[in-house]
Amino acid sequence: MSGSTFSGSTFSGSTFSGSTALAQATTRPTPPPLHQGETPLSPAEQRIPLRPVQARSIAGLLGLDEQLFGRSGDRRNLLQSIDHSLRYLQSPAAATAYQNYPVAGITRDRVLRSVRRFRQLVTQARSARELATLVDREFMLYQSIGRDGNGDVFFTGYYEPIYRASRTPSATYRYPIYREPADLASWRTPMPTREVLEGKDGQGTNSPLRGQEIAWLSDRLEAFLVHIQGSARLQLPDGNVITVGYANHNGYGYTSVGRELAKDGKLPFEGLTLPVMIRYFRQNPQELDNYLPRNTRFIFFRETFGAPATGTLGVPVTPDRSIATDRSLMPPGALALVNTTLPYASADGRVVNRNVSRFVLDQDTGSAMIGPGRADYFMGTGPIAGNRAGVTGSRGRLYYLLLKN
Repeated sequence: MSGSTFSGSTFSGSTFSGSTALAQATTRPTPPPLHQGETPLSPAEQRIPLRPVQARSIAGLLGLDEQLFGRSGDRRNLLQSIDHSLRYLQSPAAATAYQNYPVAGITRDRVLRSVRRFRQLVTQARSARELATLVDREFMLYQSIGRDGNGDVFFTGYYEPIYRASRTPSATYRYPIYREPADLASWRTPMPTREVLEGKDGQGTNSPLRGQEIAWLSDRLEAFLVHIQGSARLQLPDGNVITVGYANHNGYGYTSVGRELAKDGKLPFEGLTLPVMIRYFRQNPQELDNYLPRNTRFIFFRETFGAPATGTLGVPVTPDRSIATDRSLMPPGALALVNTTLPYASADGRVVNRNVSRFVLDQDTGSAMIGPGRADYFMGTGPIAGNRAGVTGSRGRLYYLLLKN
């Protein structure tokens, strides 16, 4: 789901407005340059994405997941996310995914046993410190080699937006999102681009997808951002809400529109966020026709009938407990720990950064999640999640936890 199953952009009930939503939405920040003297890893170097870490103490190395016991709902969310991974890991899809996993010693059976045992420890422990002690006794760490071979991982955030939409087109609702056509598998390659499928203006007047519309949105950029996030809740004029999720895509890679603007000198690379990009498009709406088609990747959707946001493993993603990574490299459904800086909403409504160590489950992927040095953190649904996701862009470390035996 992230980025396009997948990952880029927010709602506030009946008072929701396009400008407010977009100001809260997120982009995919450009990862900062590596440290001086470092070079990105080659594809060959990325083939073994994880390496075991010799650490005297997991707790001492990473800190404590204090939020787990600070709020009663947080432990419940973690257990829920664990259960989703357990369901996946016992599926035929997981058996297939782990058949040729490139890291020696990491098998579906070991990952499954590790997640199951960790669940027992979470329910048994009475504090973050006690949990860390129990985990330290039974588990070992595998660290992502990162972008540089030394563990440097760049974290972004994604979320599920809520936008106004209609089942029927009108002068207000003009920008459709489409379901997957039944004959997609027989389409000739190269497949049609975004511009062909929705038109240069995004209204799909002569689209080959006519008749496949799920809903129409009132704001073109919001419709585009549904493609970037890969799922959305759409509030209809009668008050009902429909939910949509990723179904498929047209085979093209993801192109960052913000980065295209910066390449053309329209915006600076430094400090480029979605609110900055939105402001530019609000001031220069004619540029939407020029820049949105540059992301040739096009997402097809399916109605999910109220189901929670779901990742590419086919299980729901959980706020603050699910991540998306490069599925070709990282162990799907596995227990992980992120050590980075993440934004949180303060009591006065501001977003403040905190250094965190949090247990998460790897349950999603995204078109922008390429290589062992990228991870996308699921923030949840709605405006607060959108505010947080919009300013997430930090370096950190990513570890996977597996039973020693």
